[in-house]
Amino acid sequence: MKRVLIIAVLLISAVSFSQGSLDYGGGLKFNLNPEGTKYMRFIAWNQVWLRSTEMNPGTMIGDESVSSFEDAGLRRLRLLAYAQISPRYMIVTHIGINNQTFINGGAASSAGTGGYGAGKKPGLFFHDAWNEYAVVLPQESKPFSLSIGGGLHYYMGLSRMTMSSTLNYLTVDAPIFNWPLIENSDQFARQIGIFAKGKYNKFEYRFSINKPFSTNQSPVNVTNADLARAVDNNNVTQWSKAGYVEYQFFDKESNFLPFKVGTYLGTKKMLNVGAGFYNAPKATQTSVNGIKEEHPINLFAGDIFVDMPIGSKDKKMALTAYSVFYNYDFGPNYLRNLGIMNEGIADPSFSGSTALAGAGNLQAMIGTGNIWYTQAGVLLPNKNEKPKVRIQPFGAYTYKNFDALEKASSQFDIGANFFLDGHHAKITTQYSTRPVYSAVDKIENTKGEFIVQLQIYL
Repeated sequence: MKRVLIIAVLLISAVSFSQGSLDYGGGLKFNLNPEGTKYMRFIAWNQVWLRSTEMNPGTMIGDESVSSFEDAGLRRLRLLAYAQISPRYMIVTHIGINNQTFINGGAASSAGTGGYGAGKKPGLFFHDAWNEYAVVLPQESKPFSLSIGGGLHYYMGLSRMTMSSTLNYLTVDAPIFNWPLIENSDQFARQIGIFAKGKYNKFEYRFSINKPFSTNQSPVNVTNADLARAVDNNNVTQWSKAGYVEYQFFDKESNFLPFKVGTYLGTKKMLNVGAGFYNAPKATQTSVNGIKEEHPINLFAGDIFVDMPIGSKDKKMALTAYSVFYNYDFGPNYLRNLGIMNEGIADPSFSGSTALAGAGNLQAMIGTGNIWYTQAGVLLPNKNEKPKVRIQPFGAYTYKNFDALEKASSQFDIGANFFLDGHHAKITTQYSTRPVYSAVDKIENTKGEFIVQLQIYL
């Protein structure tokens, strides 16, 4: 019975990482005994970006003023390894780098030219490092399963996209606001703590208690309480609580690892509805008339995920759609401006109207308020048993309404995946828009960014 269970777990984990590929199998797996019941598996992936970006007004790169710019960068270079010596024990480690460009993303203190010049030799760090123990093993005869674990982990609750896999997105990347604590009170979307995960019939659950990373930003003192703006300052951090519960109407997903699939390319029939939360007491601060006030972070989300074959079976078409609503409360008027691999800095000689978010590709990304995000894509018909390329056009829409901004915004993404071998070898093209605020009540215009991503994972 144990051997059957181990083989089932291996097959589930292989399927969860091999959407669309006919040849991948179990991947880079090394058996530690002749039966293959004790093993170690490695997963490696690279995502390379080629970009053309319209910059926010008042941007310069180096010492040169720019309104648009083309570059190449390394979005993600990762290596994940996990091992089991019994059905109950597992260890997971995940290392890598992110966001290296010709001018930034390098090692600490890298600048100028030479061996450690600007952008060079980024620091390799752990994304995940946890131990896990299966208290109640998943079996066909028992609807309930439970595993507990501890360490630096990704079981951060809130939404499906908050725990998304970076290997199989429908769009070129996550929208970023799905990781609301990113690189403030977390380590690249992770915190250190303990978690519990499992299933009960068609329900899947994930809960965790964690110690947020320390933040120490100083709030700007104001005399009018309505103008107070919360910043991340958790002083002696309090324990955070997170959770996500999902009901899976049709096929059941693997929860062997925490990473939620973006698109199965029609290999499953999925209709999932979920809801989640995150809470951290005394996480942010404001200052009014010299008196500092602490505020909790309370985040809630609800989402729905659809992925299933459509049309006649011989055409092998598939529909993927995902929609999520976030309600974020970080304290009064909290707002973070972010831009992926932003290379721009403020041009001191610029005399025009600058962007409220700042230079480069910065935009109002995360804040107290509401966000609605929806994406959808269709895998186009396939006439061949093993086609050279499969195409999946997609689109996405984002609506943001932050308390710190008096005007809500809308933005769009449109693009396509070109699958050479499922998600294991694909090219993704995407054009994205972002609003440029010149004041809290005025969107001056819209800027665009075109990305070509080259992805391979093994």
